[in-house]
Amino acid sequence: MADNFNDFFDENTHWVEGNANPPGGSLEPPQPPKSRKEMRKRREKRKQRHTMVIIAVIVVIALMVCGGYFGVKKLKSIRDSQSQTTAVIADYPGPGDGDVQFTVEEGQGADVIAKNLFKQKIIKSAAAFTSVVMANDAKLYPGTFSLKKHMAASDVLAILSDSSNASGFLDVKSGERVADVLDAAARLSGIDRSEFDTIVNGGGSGILPAEAAGSFEGWFEPGSYNVQSMTSASDILKAMVDKRIAKLDELGVPSGSDRERVMIIASIAEAEVNKSDYYAKVTRVIENRLDQGMALGMDSTVAYGNNVKSAEVTTAMTQDASNPYNTYQIAGLPPTPISNPGDNAISAALNPEPGDWLYFCTVNLNTGETKFAATADEHNQNVAELRQWQAANGQ
Repeated sequence: MADNFNDFFDENTHWVEGNANPPGGSLEPPQPPKSRKEMRKRREKRKQRHTMVIIAVIVVIALMVCGGYFGVKKLKSIRDSQSQTTAVIADYPGPGDGDVQFTVEEGQGADVIAKNLFKQKIIKSAAAFTSVVMANDAKLYPGTFSLKKHMAASDVLAILSDSSNASGFLDVKSGERVADVLDAAARLSGIDRSEFDTIVNGGGSGILPAEAAGSFEGWFEPGSYNVQSMTSASDILKAMVDKRIAKLDELGVPSGSDRERVMIIASIAEAEVNKSDYYAKVTRVIENRLDQGMALGMDSTVAYGNNVKSAEVTTAMTQDASNPYNTYQIAGLPPTPISNPGDNAISAALNPEPGDWLYFCTVNLNTGETKFAATADEHNQNVAELRQWQAANGQ
């Protein structure tokens, strides 16, 4: 039996009204009814077409739903991106209001500093600060700074990139002498200078290594120290010495008396020239002179023994044999370093540049240009050049 009688009759019955002839004029015999097998095939094809149509509709609907979902997601992503872009450029116009004490710790990077500035409502967004730091390739100094809330990021950078605005942090520089460091340490920490002097004059027991022979000169590592957080002069001195020892170990400086020798030579190189390119040549001159038994004849050592600057050394000072640091009158190295040498000078003392130089002379005191010579005649020519420069520049 057919599943659908209407379909059966629609497809297989041919109606003839009365005796009317078809338009062709002749009456054709009716078509024989289709077999049940053919009818089943037709019904199956029809069902397949219906199924395909339904599947196609479902697919179209699914694509529309998916397209809508991903479209909304993309729009949300664009919106978030625009929001982030807005955050990146979000900045206060300044100048700000109120007073805020902000501390930058030693070793903190721009990202950490920016987050802390944002937390204290000093800047409007961390990204605004990091972007101006990167754009200016600025160096940020540790210390405690006086800022305001709601400042422009560029104004904050101008303050944090100037070490003179920092308080509470001691900034030890390459080439500084112990006396200068102690003056600053006492001022910044609020600890009386006499407490530092007592330890220094007492030989630094428990702080200095044995090879320092009781002298702190040269044994303060350049860098920044949060002296306001330290409670005693001993703590401050030990922090600087411990950091120096760690750096010497890192640089591979030999221990014992060899370490002190390296420090003395490095300190002279640090004091004699102001360009790192010259350090290894100066240390070679020192070694060459020592090898030949010549007096070093360094103004920097004479100046240290007289507690003056090198430019203030007089002829009388160079002739004073009572000064143990007078390397014009006393052969060999001075008894201690004469300043706190930096990494470059220490490395130069460890690895002097190959050469036969015995003399050097800075011929331009503004630029620091220095010339090296292997003979006295050549050196005298360099000295003459210096004298010409001094005459031309009123010095």
